[in-house]
Amino acid sequence: MKPANNTMAGLGTTVFEVMSRLAMEYGSINLGQGFPDQDGPEDVRRIAADALLEGPNQYPPMTGLPELRQAIQAHARRFYSLDYDWRSEIVVTSGATEALADCFFGLLNPGDEVILLEPLYDSYPPIVERSGAVPRYVSLQPPEWSLPLAELEAAFGPKTKMILLNNPMNPASKVFRREELETIARLCIEHDVICLCDEVYEHLLFDGLQHIPIAGLPGMRERTLRIASAGKIFSLTGWKVGWIEGPAELMGVIAKTHQFITFTTPPNLQKAVAYGLAKDDSYFEGLAGGMQAKRDRLVAGLEKVGFDVLPSEGTYFVSADFRPLGFNGTDVEFCRHITVEAGVTAVPVSVFFRSAKVEDLARFCFSKQDAILDDASKKLSDHFGA
Repeated sequence: MKPANNTMAGLGTTVFEVMSRLAMEYGSINLGQGFPDQDGPEDVRRIAADALLEGPNQYPPMTGLPELRQAIQAHARRFYSLDYDWRSEIVVTSGATEALADCFFGLLNPGDEVILLEPLYDSYPPIVERSGAVPRYVSLQPPEWSLPLAELEAAFGPKTKMILLNNPMNPASKVFRREELETIARLCIEHDVICLCDEVYEHLLFDGLQHIPIAGLPGMRERTLRIASAGKIFSLTGWKVGWIEGPAELMGVIAKTHQFITFTTPPNLQKAVAYGLAKDDSYFEGLAGGMQAKRDRLVAGLEKVGFDVLPSEGTYFVSADFRPLGFNGTDVEFCRHITVEAGVTAVPVSVFFRSAKVEDLARFCFSKQDAILDDASKKLSDHFGA
């Protein structure tokens, strides 16, 4: 047989699946894969269940139910004073990963360059490469994860078509500051570059930090695409409902791409998300506050074990340096070790890098029940003799 596509055939299994399988094999507490272990609001789920039974269950409009696109429009206005036309500037997708693919496949040509900030979500490079474009990596280094401005500026060139900004950033748990966003905006404008923003953790910022969409900065709305996720906003990651907001000039091409990838998204889930986006402020504040409490709980446990825990400003995750524990292997070896020997699973941070070498950090997910977080901390403490 003739060979398969080089990019896709050369991929390994995602680290989340690898570590989850290992956790199942050894009966380990899985703090590797990033999803809550409790479903989101019952009223949102009830709307989805009722809509499924009541119907219709046929194809909804390709770009999304009008009521959901109108709710997304209202959400952007309410939280960020961003104004999008729900008819031409919003597309509902089957999750944020599909949204990324729609943007890459619809806008990139072979030979275009895309700036990726690492550590990065592991789906980014293969989708960029499958589009025919070339990734250019700029590495943020622990523990501060500050944006290296000279390296960033050097990455922009005549072939640069797009920069992907993940804010809040998975897995670094970093929230970009206004000064950093202004630098990115300036470079995008100077080089006529599209800014694709993965903002799925927009409502999961801690310690009083506020999310600043780069689309709201001067000169950026017309060149920015904003990706969001109902799965993260409502702790319903299995629903795979996402969306893209952006200028009509770009969204028209993205909608054409979307029609031949998934075409549409289940209508009952769309109805429920539309309802959920109208929830009052207390829901969104409680979401961040509840997750911050879980972060603090796990951080306290990890520090007691002896980890050097890095700051976590947002997302579901916290990274910790395991060298103080006396383990001298790589992060891949460490994560396998604690899965097999301690009964707790984490993800090695090195898998989120392509151009830099960082092998002393493990990423833990804290969007779990308190009892599970406590049990994980105790298992690690018992194993390392803390």
